[in-house]
Amino acid sequence: MAAPTTTAPAPPGRRRSVTGTRRTVAALFLLPALVLLGALVVYPIGYSLIRSFYNANGDGFAGFDNYKAIFTDDGIRTALKNNIIWVVFAPTVSTALGLIFAVLTERVRWGTAFKLVVFMPMAISMLAAGIIFRLVYDQDPDKGVANAVWVGVHDTFAQSSAFPNAHPGRESPLKADGGGFITTATVHTGQTVTLPLVGVAPDQMPDGAKKAVAARAEPGKVTGTAWQDFTRGKGVGRLGAPDPSELGYSGMRVEAVKDGKVVATAKAAGDGTFTLPAAADGAQLRLPASNFKQPYNGVDWLGPSLVTPAIIGSYIWMWAGFAMVLIAAGLAGVPRELLEAARVDGATEWQVLRKVTVPLLAPVLAVVTVTLMINVLKVFDLVYIIAPGSSQDDANVLALELYRKGFSEGQPGIASAIAVFLLLLVIPVMWFNVRRLRREERR
Repeated sequence: MAAPTTTAPAPPGRRRSVTGTRRTVAALFLLPALVLLGALVVYPIGYSLIRSFYNANGDGFAGFDNYKAIFTDDGIRTALKNNIIWVVFAPTVSTALGLIFAVLTERVRWGTAFKLVVFMPMAISMLAAGIIFRLVYDQDPDKGVANAVWVGVHDTFAQSSAFPNAHPGRESPLKADGGGFITTATVHTGQTVTLPLVGVAPDQMPDGAKKAVAARAEPGKVTGTAWQDFTRGKGVGRLGAPDPSELGYSGMRVEAVKDGKVVATAKAAGDGTFTLPAAADGAQLRLPASNFKQPYNGVDWLGPSLVTPAIIGSYIWMWAGFAMVLIAAGLAGVPRELLEAARVDGATEWQVLRKVTVPLLAPVLAVVTVTLMINVLKVFDLVYIIAPGSSQDDANVLALELYRKGFSEGQPGIASAIAVFLLLLVIPVMWFNVRRLRREERR
């Protein structure tokens, strides 16, 4: 039997040569990435840091004046305040909705389709989402979906007036009275009263409006007509009397007022006629201001007070799907035995969620929240596109203020200081995220 052969170990010099060759190959492979990293990350950060200590012209050392401006300039302070609102609410609400969607979609057969629909906004760019929500929040209910829904709900419970622009015409027996109109003389039973008005476009008249007719006198009652007294000119129609081409003010509210108190009320029929009881004798007839209030046009979503919450809403619409997908992946790894054991012990679904599911998902929830916090610190597109010029100052954030200072106001020193400040805000959050990920890997 032949003796086994043995391979002699490589001499030390040869081993060092092989190791050096491997390091050289590794360095050559890493070199393009390092060059790109230096050109696209390290150099811009270094240049911004140096530029932040110089004035607008770049030829004079400004020291820390640019950094002082961050805390003294009103526009930057508003941006900083809004960034705090973004960091507190946007990641929290997005993560909470993602958790709710992930938990609920486990219980339904069409959960996958629902997840696809919720995640779909992630495929839309910030620019496109901003344009979409600029239209959604439009003040005009005929254009803006949000106000169309809001006005529809409002008008269900408080119908808007159909006569916002109506007013007395020539030789009218009415005079102004606190937003409404009142007759100059008192009325009596057995008398007919004419209440002519003008100012309502024919296509804006109520659907129930019919051809106006002159009211007939009734004993013991006050009758009258409220109508659109549209007289084109001499010889065409009669001023102060209903004509066949004129429409009644259907639904017009009429009040009989004595000594400042309402003693009787009536509502005009489709032809504009109304009837008041004997209690109206000796009273003045008033058309109250409620007949002439402007139609409800909804909420000014992009006004100074609501513009930031409105834009945060559009961000949540985009990123709740991202949170849902990550949380659903974490939920798939939760041991079902623990959930079933909690239910067997008598825990309600809410208790299972709060005391079992959420604690087990804590690492995933933390990663999602921190990732979104980093993202919202850099938000720019949505604010720039959705907020109109009249309220952009109120919706301002640091990234937008950086752009405005650097490109619109010609203050690159302050813009660089804001960029460095943003970097300092992001670094602790990134450090926390990296530490948590490493801790999870060790487990």
